[in-house]
Amino acid sequence: MPSTQSAPSAPPSAAAPPEPRWLDEEEMAAWRSFVIASNLLNRRLERQLKEDSGLSHTQYEILVHLSAAPAGSLRMTELAERLVTSKSGLTYQVTQLEKMGLVGRRSCPSDVRGVFAELTDPGREMLREAAPGHVALVRELLIDVLSREQLVVLADGLGQVSARLRLDDTP
Repeated sequence: MPSTQSAPSAPPSAAAPPEPRWLDEEEMAAWRSFVIASNLLNRRLERQLKEDSGLSHTQYEILVHLSAAPAGSLRMTELAERLVTSKSGLTYQVTQLEKMGLVGRRSCPSDVRGVFAELTDPGREMLREAAPGHVALVRELLIDVLSREQLVVLADGLGQVSARLRLDDTP
């Protein structure tokens, strides 16, 4: 007697993966330009900060975020989110800044697991000294190279990319 069941289909995992959407020439040019420019820019900013102030770019950004925060302090988890870095990477950098006397840590009164990073007076002074040279180089290497229209497009485009990546990065 013939079976009324149809033959089993291949499991979904056995299906061939979809063909990749390769980049066309314009897309490839945009991607390569982004990668090269961001790597060169990061390398130059890192070198300038190290030479002028002894700070890494990440350490400088920590000082910037703390200086902009109310009372010059942020919870470590919030600071890690703002810097788009791991908690362990942030802990290492804050430890280095703490050794330099630029940042301190204190426990959170409402949560025993919470820790705040606080900008010290020497940290504020270091930021005041480091910022002019850093901003001048950012202006020289990026801001002043682009027209106002290009800056608007860059901010909009990279803002959309960042928003998409943040959505994809949520647990």
